[in-house]
Amino acid sequence: MNLTLRESLLAFRRWPALSFLSVTTIGFALFVASLYGLVALNLHRTLDAIGERVEVVVYVLRGTPVEVVTVAIGEIESFPEVTEVTYVTAEQAMERAQAEMEEFQGIFSEFETNPLPASLEVRLNSEFQSPDHVRSVANRLRGYPFAEDVQYGSEWVAKLDQLRAISGVVGLLIGGAFALASVIIIGTTIRMAVMQRSKEIGIMRLVGATDSFIRRPFLVEGAIKGALGGMLAMGLCFAAFVAVNQLLSAEFFNVPQMIAVVVFGMALGLAASVVSVGKHLKNV
Repeated sequence: MNLTLRESLLAFRRWPALSFLSVTTIGFALFVASLYGLVALNLHRTLDAIGERVEVVVYVLRGTPVEVVTVAIGEIESFPEVTEVTYVTAEQAMERAQAEMEEFQGIFSEFETNPLPASLEVRLNSEFQSPDHVRSVANRLRGYPFAEDVQYGSEWVAKLDQLRAISGVVGLLIGGAFALASVIIIGTTIRMAVMQRSKEIGIMRLVGATDSFIRRPFLVEGAIKGALGGMLAMGLCFAAFVAVNQLLSAEFFNVPQMIAVVVFGMALGLAASVVSVGKHLKNV
């Protein structure tokens, strides 16, 4: 193993320019993918924060006894989709309206009676915020005799769900494209290394070296280049994050996610090396 690692590191000394070019190219490719991943991460967190406010509002018929509403709240809280039910009285609804719409204070003061109804604000679990689940809960709530109206912003919920789906698909496409580019780059550098060391490989075969023994340093070299590219990508990504975070409040990758990027780069380098060495070693 020490011999394999030494031979792999020796390749960096033999061709420093080529090694530097391959590492930086891999790093920039993973940087662009990681940068989009960081944007997607913050977008998902923002969408999740918005999604936590997804709720169904049941407007209660006037004159409905509080006891009836209390029993209904207990039943609604037992729904698997529901995480919380809040009863808002007509007086509380008016206080909210006056606080949120101060420009209409004159209009509110002219009302002899409170025109706003009491309501139940039904908040849903994060797993049940898709349009189908929200619609299902709203339809069940409409079955209560005191439900004068049920609102849940169906268009808004559908757009939120669509944004999540679009960001996920775009992330997969961009990540896949740059992963493929990284594999091609590493494979090309490994192929060049194999061709440049063709005489050395021929001598090793003459003295009885097996293909697996010859192949091993190239595989380790590809894995090291991929790991270095991943670390470079994280460094560039953090620099971009620091610059942007001065203007916008954002979050960076956590430690497991940063390690995952480096491991992903290593895996890409290893995979590219396996393909390239297996293909070109036969021609040497």
